[in-house]
Amino acid sequence: MKLFNHDQAFALENGKVLSTLQVAYDTYGTLNTAKTNVVWVCHALTGNSEVTDWWKGLVGEGCLVDPAKYFIVCANMPGSCYGSTGPVSKDPATGQPYYSRFPQVTIRDMVRANILLRKHLGIDHIQLLMGGSMGGYQVLEWAVMEKEKIDRLFLIATSPSESAWGVAVHTAQRLAIEADHTWQELTATAGARGLKAARAIGMLTYRNYQTFQEKQTDPDPEKTDDFKASAYLNYQGDKLVQRFNAYSYWLLTKAMDSHHLGRGRGGDLIQVLRSIQQPTLIIGITSDILCPLDEQRFMAMYMPSTTLIEIDSAYGHDGFLIETEQISRHLGEWVGEGKKG
Repeated sequence: MKLFNHDQAFALENGKVLSTLQVAYDTYGTLNTAKTNVVWVCHALTGNSEVTDWWKGLVGEGCLVDPAKYFIVCANMPGSCYGSTGPVSKDPATGQPYYSRFPQVTIRDMVRANILLRKHLGIDHIQLLMGGSMGGYQVLEWAVMEKEKIDRLFLIATSPSESAWGVAVHTAQRLAIEADHTWQELTATAGARGLKAARAIGMLTYRNYQTFQEKQTDPDPEKTDDFKASAYLNYQGDKLVQRFNAYSYWLLTKAMDSHHLGRGRGGDLIQVLRSIQQPTLIIGITSDILCPLDEQRFMAMYMPSTTLIEIDSAYGHDGFLIETEQISRHLGEWVGEGKKG
């Protein structure tokens, strides 16, 4: 992990100002002389800059997005807890972590941080900008904010505005965090039990009925407690608590809720989508109940240079992380690096 320190004031979309901004990022491969081989990946909610770790099979040595050919960049979003400025960072004004005092951020704030990093790295053009879920939100915003800097887009399991369903899911998750009696204590572990519950709610939307039935059904009809599905949600919740922070989770779900390409642009979502001229590959997942196919079809209807592919997966929304073989095949064909058929 590398660190970029922007030692100047960073004004947020809501008018509040961070006196400094730190961006944690990773790069893979080498920037060619012409600076034409950049692939920039935007990560999702609890992801980080180590894209070869969380998108295995798609990004990394021997994969379609290979550092032997591309200069790959992935930056941790502001507000997260993996090195970029966020709630667990120290407030320069007090010398103590921000915690609940950290201001709300938006997707646009995240993209503006990426733009600062792009300039710092001397990157003039991004050959391919790609992301899934919340990462796709950033890709879409960036495509609007710097049209002339980005050649192609790859979007998967994402949408041009947060749905009422998504806002409702996130609200339920934040209510779980807020119900934790430790919430808003000035400690790094505040809200940890609430975060576990929030993750459990999230898992219900990342997967689906079919997946739980197939993978988590107990074979013993005499069982009355300690069910396999319960153990699975407890396990997933504990895993997230060990690696993430409740303040960041609360904050980043708020950022997702604010996602709307039409905000501040006349409110016309269709008109903004029509302005995105870059060739774009959009992949939707048949079993995704969090960002369902209707959202990808809507984008494909109005973005003028789009290829839409719908893939089957039993894994729901999480399919964008799991189905890397299918994704690599379709993306490879689209960029001209795969065999058709």
